[in-house]
Amino acid sequence: MGLTSPALSTSADARARLLPWLLAGAGLAALYLPTLMSLFNGLWSTDEQGHGPIVLGVSLWLIYRRWGALMDEQDARPAPWLAWPLLLLSALAYAVGRSQGIWLFEVGSSLGMVAGIVLLLRGPRHLRLVAFALFFMFFMIPLPGAVVDALTQPMKMAVSYVAEHILYSVGYPISRTGVILQIGPYQLLVADACAGLHTLFTLEALGLLYLNLVRSSSLFRNVTLAILIVPISFSANVIRVMVLTLITYHFGDAAGQGFLHGFAGMVLFLSALLLIIATDGLLRLLMAKLRREGSPA
Repeated sequence: MGLTSPALSTSADARARLLPWLLAGAGLAALYLPTLMSLFNGLWSTDEQGHGPIVLGVSLWLIYRRWGALMDEQDARPAPWLAWPLLLLSALAYAVGRSQGIWLFEVGSSLGMVAGIVLLLRGPRHLRLVAFALFFMFFMIPLPGAVVDALTQPMKMAVSYVAEHILYSVGYPISRTGVILQIGPYQLLVADACAGLHTLFTLEALGLLYLNLVRSSSLFRNVTLAILIVPISFSANVIRVMVLTLITYHFGDAAGQGFLHGFAGMVLFLSALLLIIATDGLLRLLMAKLRREGSPA
């Protein structure tokens, strides 16, 4: 009679549990590697969509953080009755998007694919573990051009208006025509990458990631900060436009369009992050004050 080593048995069980995930991962790679190559060589190489690879990387990291829990078969209740319709709809969306060049369908189908795989192999409880990661992936989906154009122009007008009035109030010789700022001998066009919908989307993703990592137990604090992310993102856009305008005014057009233009992009995200942290700190102080006032003497 042969004897089986416990270590070998455990290793075999681990490989058996991992095999379905490897097959699912291979299928996803076969579908979406061509899509990713097209994105890296196209939209994701532009300033407007440059946040796409970052969002994808963060989403994969968020899923990796939950990998141990996903591999745990305890309380697993696979839901094939829900998984297969979702997988079929996602495959249809992918086919339509890939064949017709509709990024919204082609890239967006990846969310349904991943959700369907988790439902098929583990169930709804495990899907909740990666729900935020899937939601975060939404920010990497290229939006339809008509929607972007319709919303970007009013945003650029508002950012230009606020930046002009702030700089004028502190004594700078600045004027505005539409989204064109005139400061001294220089004219600056507020481009989509500086104050457009894509930038707002990127900053919204940053704020929601902060909320997820901080994980406050207060519903009021989470909801309030999530709502305030919109004006915070707008304020960060205004700061970026002001920084670029001041760089151009003091150091010339070459500096404004060169290395310092990229530095202004760093200023955008740094200012947004600092504003989010400061707002969160104020909310914590407000909640602590309300708790003190509401506590019995």
